[in-house]
Amino acid sequence: MKRVLEANIGLVYLFLYIPILAVVAFSFNSGEQISVWEGFTFGWYARLFEDVALWRACRNSLMVAGVATLIATVIGTAAALAIERHRFRIRTALVRTLYLPIIIPDIVLAIALLTFYVQVGIPLGLITVIIAHAVFNIAYVTIVVRARLQGYDNTLEEAARDLGANEWQTFWRITLPLIAPGIIGGALLAFTLSIDDFVITFFTAGVGYTTLSVHIYSLLKFGITPKINAISTMLLANSIVFILLFLWFQEGTTSPQKQDF
Repeated sequence: MKRVLEANIGLVYLFLYIPILAVVAFSFNSGEQISVWEGFTFGWYARLFEDVALWRACRNSLMVAGVATLIATVIGTAAALAIERHRFRIRTALVRTLYLPIIIPDIVLAIALLTFYVQVGIPLGLITVIIAHAVFNIAYVTIVVRARLQGYDNTLEEAARDLGANEWQTFWRITLPLIAPGIIGGALLAFTLSIDDFVITFFTAGVGYTTLSVHIYSLLKFGITPKINAISTMLLANSIVFILLFLWFQEGTTSPQKQDF
């Protein structure tokens, strides 16, 4: 029975990762076809560095992801602290509402945001994409930071106050260092999700404000070439790096150093 389960797990992993490995392998194919191997080359990666439109899309993606992550991290951390430390009338409703961007399909959230922008009269552009990404990233940051706060020792703050620290000193020197792995992990997760997002970006971006995911989609209209594989491989490497950093920060622990208040 054990071997059957191990074989089943192996087949699942093969089903999931063989297509990804094929994309990576054919990004080094010297031919124009992605189904026929003709030789090894780095030529498709060299072409990426000569593609002005691609680098413009990369710049837009990094700008959107960076600003949206900053907004989501600040709001998500504040929301997590408020939910975990205070009891107020709408607390239960707030917690349930925070899960909506994660539960509902991306297409529904994208249409809802697009409708909101049209009704309010906000022109589509990078600003609307940043707002949209911050909306769904706040939920992820809040959940990650709340998980970090579950094992938080409040007696450390009480000790700091007994030693003469005020609320701000306690927060900056005790609370923030202790929950920093959760905050950084949530920020890395938010950045990765923002870089990879397509559906919400496609609906909320205006003409001329193409991000990397939308740019890849536009290239697919003209046929799949190893250039698409090269872009996908670079995007995959980016996601893997940030996910590994996220897991590392989640597992890491920090302890506040001795401070004189």
